[in-house]
Formats: sequence, C-alpha cells, structure tokens
Amino acid sequence: MTDRSFRILVISLLVLNTFLIGALAGGGLTWIRNSQARAAMMPLAGEQLPSSQRKALRAALNEARKDQRPTILEAQQAKIDAASILGQPTLDTEALSAALARARNADIALRTKLEERAVDFAATLSYDERRALAESLIRRGVPKAAATK
Repeated sequence: MTDRSFRILVISLLVLNTFLIGALAGGGLTWIRNSQARAAMMPLAGEQLPSSQRKALRAALNEARKDQRPTILEAQQAKIDAASILGQPTLDTEALSAALARARNADIALRTKLEERAVDFAATLSYDERRALAESLIRRGVPKAAATK
C-alpha cells in the first residue's frame, strides 16, 4: 500500500466515523427527548385501576368511539369545510360560523357518548376501584404547577 492510498483510506475512515458518531448522537438525543416527553405527559384516566379493569375501560371507550365513527367523520368534515371557507378570497362569515357550529355540535355529541360509556363502566367498579379512577381523574385534571404548590 502506497503512502497516498493509505492517507485516502485513513481520511475516508475518519469521515465515515464522523457520520456514524453523528448518527448515534442524534439517535440518542432523540431517544432521550422522547423518553422525557413520555414522562411529562399527563397521566391517563384509569391508570390506577388494576390491569384488567384498565384494559376493560380502554376497550369500552374504544368501542364507544367505533360506534360514534359517523359523528367523528361529521366533525372532521365540518372542520375541513371551515378551513375551506377560510381559504376563500372573500370570507363568508355565516358559512364559517355554520361549519364551526356543526363541528362543535359533533364534538359535543361524541364527548357526551364517551362520558355516558365511562359512567356505565364506572357503575361496574367496586368502591376502591372507583376511588382509584377518581384519583387518576383528579391527577389528570390538575395542572402540574398547581399540583406542586
């Protein structure tokens, strides 16, 4: 191996290692940020319930969402309509208000059905399980700044 080819090989390996180190560092930082973001997320309602009850709650809420799929689609379409109206050269405030009202009403109907399903589920829980659910709801609803005071 000549002196010139050896230098080219060494420089190539240095460049390759620099990119590999950068990729590893970037991946590590992304992993750390995602870990911190998950830790900072609000707790889910029902996290204090036993595993079987927590799964049953999630299943009940998912079932309610599936049942309300037309309402969800209606809300999404109303929001798309509102965005389309906003993108028009001249703003039709009445049409925009109507589209936003349709979206709001669909969102309220969906929330109502989900809450009704949660109430039905809570009726099946024991007193201790309902207390655990209440504690997780309180923890979820209280902002972190208020909780640390």
